[in-house]
Amino acid sequence: MPVYGYRRVPGVPPVGVVRVRDGHTRPDIVPPSPHAHDFLVLVYVERGGGRVRLDDREWQVEAGDVLLVAPGEVVTFVERELHAADGWSVYFPADVMEPGDLGAFLSWRAHPLLFPFVRGVAGGAQRLHVPPGERPAFVEHIVAVEREVRERRDGCNEAAIAHLTLLLVAVSRLAADLSDGLVLRDEPQLAAVFDAIEAGFRGPLTLSDVAATVGLTPGHLTTVVGRKTGRTVQQWITERRMVEARRLLAETELTVEAVGTRVGYRDPGYFARRFRRAHGASPLEWRRAGAPQRGRTQ
Repeated sequence: MPVYGYRRVPGVPPVGVVRVRDGHTRPDIVPPSPHAHDFLVLVYVERGGGRVRLDDREWQVEAGDVLLVAPGEVVTFVERELHAADGWSVYFPADVMEPGDLGAFLSWRAHPLLFPFVRGVAGGAQRLHVPPGERPAFVEHIVAVEREVRERRDGCNEAAIAHLTLLLVAVSRLAADLSDGLVLRDEPQLAAVFDAIEAGFRGPLTLSDVAATVGLTPGHLTTVVGRKTGRTVQQWITERRMVEARRLLAETELTVEAVGTRVGYRDPGYFARRFRRAHGASPLEWRRAGAPQRGRTQ
């Protein structure tokens, strides 16, 4: 089963929006076969409905429903095309809400606007329902995000994140109405894994190192992290390094070689290849693409 990763594009806001009309969308963006993501997905059904399975739980969705899909959850469309459904899919990496926080991608479960997704990880998918009177405003939040991503005007990155934040505020309020008295299940093993990655990503760090730190075998650790997040431990190590590399490229004048060294890559050529594989651009290309955005918003 494929697990899709979020591909960042230099100069483009780190959030995507897909419009679904009459049950149809691009299969390269929303695959019809079972799949998972390593990012967060919000699906809003505007008209129509059908059946969707998330992990081992099946949901009948209808107009006004919101499905929140956490990283690692398996998505299966029980009906290959939802009957005449119109809707939206909004997707974004977990660290997008606090891009200035170096450890944000590891601690997203603690973010107050993302707690509905956490419940998806801890106990199955979360389905919410938007009351009819609130639907126009809810859709407008999504449309505003899509507009900023599509038009890419000055300040589009900040504007897209601002509109996404408003959308997540609306979702959190819907969830709060249903969740009084519920307590999120703790994830101590996952927290320990992320702490180990945070402590060691600037130097040599392997799956075995992390496993030894958290007191698990490498095989068991791989199973736990894969099931709960949709990524391997090595992918999380690489992502943490890429988060820091992007920050250093954007905020400092360090050479590419120095950036690579600071994020655990002693070989500058290997760092450049890893960065290009993750972003579709070299470190220098990424830095140059982001420079106009920084200049316009200062």
